[in-house]
Formats: sequence, structure tokens, C-alpha cells
Amino acid sequence: MIRSSCPHSPADPVRTPGGGVLVYVADALAAAFVVPHPDDYRALHTTLVHDLYGELIYHYALLSGPVADFRARIEDATVHSLADLRAGARRQQEEWATFHDRVMAGALLGTDYTYQRVYQMGGYRLSRFLPPFERRRENHIGELITDGAGRLAYLKTFRLSENQVRRGHLLAGLAAAGWSVADTAVSLGVTEHELGLRVEAAGFGHLLRQDVLDHYRAQARRARP
Repeated sequence: MIRSSCPHSPADPVRTPGGGVLVYVADALAAAFVVPHPDDYRALHTTLVHDLYGELIYHYALLSGPVADFRARIEDATVHSLADLRAGARRQQEEWATFHDRVMAGALLGTDYTYQRVYQMGGYRLSRFLPPFERRRENHIGELITDGAGRLAYLKTFRLSENQVRRGHLLAGLAAAGWSVADTAVSLGVTEHELGLRVEAAGFGHLLRQDVLDHYRAQARRARP
């Protein structure tokens, strides 16, 4: 795992004086974690070890090649003084920050989230956020605490597996259609019984009455060639 500083969150690009990390498995962003003070981070650091990155570790261990080694490069011909060396180092730092935010963490920072306020105490608000559950791309869920000025006090995110994204996509579609299987099937471009069996396969069969599920199964059998 590679850890680097985490100066901002999906909700607020304002820099914070606290401590935190971005956790990577190979080059895949697994989580962002920000707390108000470096002492808070030191106290909570071991909790990162207990988070579940198993699927990412398995995927990158078996299916990916070696991780690229990013190195800072300053051309000798451009350095004629200590000031030139400082300027070159500064450019490398700025280029890395831009590359990191746009590429390495682009899916986390460049996504529109749906926020839900969960709790408020004094001037602080706890919110949770959900991604759009787009298939075949990174999706992150998380929670954050902000103060009255919208400044970040705490952030914890978690990258979803592709299976979790599929389930979230299915539930989001049902919720948007008022939990109507027929209307959701139209929006997804599938038949009603196909969607019903998808719901069951995703582990949500308990959301359907048994007679309705049996009807979908019968329709699927009749539709087979």
C-alpha cells in the first residue's frame, strides 16, 4: 500500500490543517481518511489496517503488472544555481499534485455525490454520501463532518467493488422509480421478469413477494429457446 497526504475531500477542496492519508492498493485508490489533527490520525491509524481491501489486493496481485515507479526528474541543463534547483523541485511537486488529483484520485474528486445529513451537534454536521453507481468505473462511498463554514473536520471514504456497484446501481434505479419493478425495467431496457431475477441474484429477493418471484421465474423459463 502507498500512502500520501490527503489535503482535500470530494465535498470541499479547501485545505485543512489536520492529518490524513490516501490509501492505495497498487495504483488503485482504496480510501481517503482525514482527521482534524495529526494526533487524531496517530490514534486512529491502526483502524486502517482493519478495513477491507481484500478484493483490490486479490485483483491487482493476480491480474496487473508491476506498479509504475514515479520519479521526479530535473534536467541538469536547466540548473545553474540553487534557485534553479528549488524552482525545478517546485515544478515537479506541482506537476505531481496535478497528475495525482486528475488521474490517481480523479474518480473520487471528480464525481457528483448524493449527500444525506445524518446528525448535527453544535456547529458541526455529519453527512454521508453516495456515488452515482456508474458501472465499470470507480465508485466511492463515505461520510464527512463539516463545520458551520463548510470546512472539513473529518472524512472517511471506501471504494466499492464491482459487485457492490452493481447492487447499488440496481437499488438506486428502483428507488428512482418509486420501487416499481415495471418502471425500473423500462428505464434499464430489460423485461420485468429479467429485472426481477436480477433483484433476486443480487441478494434482494426478500424485497419481492414469493408469488411475484415465482411468476418471474415461470416467465423466464417460457422465454428460453
